[in-house]
Amino acid sequence: MDNATYSYSSDCTPLTSCKSARKPAGSTVVNMGHGPKRAPKDYLLWSLCNTLYVNFCCLGFMALLYSIKARDQKTLGDLRAAQECSDKAKWYNILASGWNLLVPLLLLGLVVLLLVHLGTTEGSFDFFGEEGFQTFMNLFGR
Repeated sequence: MDNATYSYSSDCTPLTSCKSARKPAGSTVVNMGHGPKRAPKDYLLWSLCNTLYVNFCCLGFMALLYSIKARDQKTLGDLRAAQECSDKAKWYNILASGWNLLVPLLLLGLVVLLLVHLGTTEGSFDFFGEEGFQTFMNLFGR
């Protein structure tokens, strides 16, 4: 933008009779609508990570399929179908991520409970010593 100053002639313009006859306008409202619609996210990277890690009941694979489908629909210009596929991909990713966090935590808890139980049980073999290991191998190493 330049900083030039503009001056207008004081004579009458073609649309009005004279410059002094013009009245200042109030306010002008321009309705712009809701603006351009945003394209929905496709969650492709999240789906790919869920597909490669654990992938219980193919939840990550389903998320990957819907992510690719959302990207295809977005490319075709069908934003409604892209939004539906994007929502499905998001929920499959949430389920897959929840499962990917839940399984290792459950296994860790099970191992901790097993070790605590074996360490506090009276009258059982010494699991943590050399004799305990030999007894364990004799029981299960047939």
